[in-house]
Formats: sequence, structure tokens, C-alpha cells
Amino acid sequence: MPSGRRPRSGWTYAASGVDRSSISTALRSLLREVHPRGAPGHGTPVAAPGHYAGLLRIGRTTVAVSTDTVGTKVILAEELGRWEEVGEDLVGVNVNDLAAVGARTAGLVDTILCARPDPGVFAAIGRGLDRGLRAAGCSLLGGETAEVPELVQHVDLGATAVGFFPGGRRPILGRSIRPGDRILGIPSVGPHANGYTLLRRIVRESKADLRRPRKGARRPLGEELLRPTRIYTRAVDAVADLPGVHGLAHISGGGVRNLVRLNGRVAFDLDAWPETPPLFAWLAAAGGLPDEELFQTFNVGVGFVLIVARPAVPEVARRLARAGAPDARVIGHVRRGTGVAVPAHGLRYASYA
Repeated sequence: MPSGRRPRSGWTYAASGVDRSSISTALRSLLREVHPRGAPGHGTPVAAPGHYAGLLRIGRTTVAVSTDTVGTKVILAEELGRWEEVGEDLVGVNVNDLAAVGARTAGLVDTILCARPDPGVFAAIGRGLDRGLRAAGCSLLGGETAEVPELVQHVDLGATAVGFFPGGRRPILGRSIRPGDRILGIPSVGPHANGYTLLRRIVRESKADLRRPRKGARRPLGEELLRPTRIYTRAVDAVADLPGVHGLAHISGGGVRNLVRLNGRVAFDLDAWPETPPLFAWLAAAGGLPDEELFQTFNVGVGFVLIVARPAVPEVARRLARAGAPDARVIGHVRRGTGVAVPAHGLRYASYA
């Protein structure tokens, strides 16, 4: 358990209580014990190790499935008495993972674990869910609510989303990525729903007032931190059938290291990464975060990435703009080598873990 005392070198995700390397080790232990159970007529799993969604081939149809939670952002929502944003997050964190394999979202089921169900809180979550579903163009298919006071003290929000590949579209798994491809980034609107254990620790230790703006900002800090995940599904769906789109990445937990998941045989050089947004700069300063920790924990202003063949960039950019992402821009290129680099910050990551 973290001691509560700020480390001399500044906070890290691990020091705040979330050690991603330990999670990876534990997950590998779990997967070693799981073996295929497929039977004729039950569908065939499509190999996509390390990707954002699981894929299942049923006859001539491929189905994509993703599952995720809003994490400890719900504790911030509870503290501020604002629940609509995390309801919207519940959609975004899942449908963006479907978009990252090129799937079109069909529907979502939710899971709510709570100590005591509060009708007012549930209504606010529902309003946020509705906004997210409309933005993603999909339906709520059902869900599960469990009152488990012995397990949770707050509210835990999770969901599973299902998607498909329309027409003759194939899953986009990064296998076509090659040196010379360009990397396009679509901005985020904040931390989305990642890194909040570290983020809340920074707010608490810096004694920042969530109900007042940070220096240079116009809206209260808590409102900035609660902004819901930007939903990229319509923009990605508009370009997913283009042969020049070689890879897609949702920049969520793990930060820019997510790019390694697409293809471990090339290097992703983010040599035109945009200027760090003020909110992330504030987090880094308030928490004493080195750039290495900032970029491996948060999205730092870029929430979704597309790897595109150089000749296809103009058409992809036009389609993205028409579909709601006019702010997409080239942020780097693919070269020979391995790993991910952010040269302006002197960073290089060899792997996702």
C-alpha cells in the first residue's frame, strides 16, 4: 500500500497504488491457465493478441467484444455529486476500444456494483449513458445491477460492448503497418477515464480545490477532471474501409505505449506531438511527474491514433473532418526499429508493459 507520503522524485502511478507491471504479470499468470474451449458451431476466436477487443468468427460474420470500467473516476464523481459524466464515460471507454479494431458498435450492456442503490445517482448515470449511446450510435441492450456492500464502498461502473464489421470490412489489426506510414492523432478532451488513482492523489496532496479553477483556467478543476471520454466511433467508422488505414489505437491506460500493441516490428516516432495541454502540464507540475510517467499513464492530449499510408493521408483527413474530427493532425511517422519515441520529450518506450 502507498504510504501517503510524496516520493522524493514525485508521484508515479505505482506509488499511488496502481502498478501496471504487476497487473501484467498477474494477467500472464491467469492466461497461462486458460485454454481454448471452442466447439463446432460455437464460433472461432480470431487471433488478435494484445489488441483492444476480442474477435470471434461466427459463420461469415466477425464479432468484436470489449469490456472496461470507468475505474476510480467514480470516486471523484461521488465527491462532487456529479454522475452524468461517468455515465457517458462508460460508453466511451468501451466503444473506443471497438473502434480501435475497426468495428462498428452494435450495442452495450452495463454492470453497476454499489453498496446501496440511489435512484438519483442512477438517474444521472442514465442520462450520461444516453448521451454516450447517442454519440456512438448504439443501444443499451441490458445489464446487471448488484447491491454488494461487503465488496464495494462506492459505485463501480463497468460495461461490455459488441461490434461488427459491415460489408466486406476486415478487422484492422496493424499487420499492414510499414515504415513511411504517417501517424494521425485526434485530440482528447482531458484524462478521459485513465490514471485517476494517481490524479486524485495529486489533487489531494497538492490541496487543490476541485470547486475552484486552477491558475489560468476558466472552469473549476473538478469540472475539468470530470469531462467525459471523447467518443471517436463515428470518425473512425468513416475511414475504416479505406485500404490506406493500417492501424488504429485508443490512447487509454498505458499512454503512448499503446502503439506497441499494434505492431512490434516497427518503431513509432511521435516527432510532431502537440504541445502539452495546460491541464496535463498542471498535473505534471503539481505531482512532480517526470515526462516518462506522464506519457505512460495519461493520453497527454491525444485520445486516438490512426496509422495511415502516406498517400492516403489527405483523404483520411477529409473524411475525419466530415465525421466530426476536423482537429485530427499528423503527429509522427513509422520507421524501421521497434518501440515508441517522443523525441521532443526525450522519451522512448520499448514495450507496452
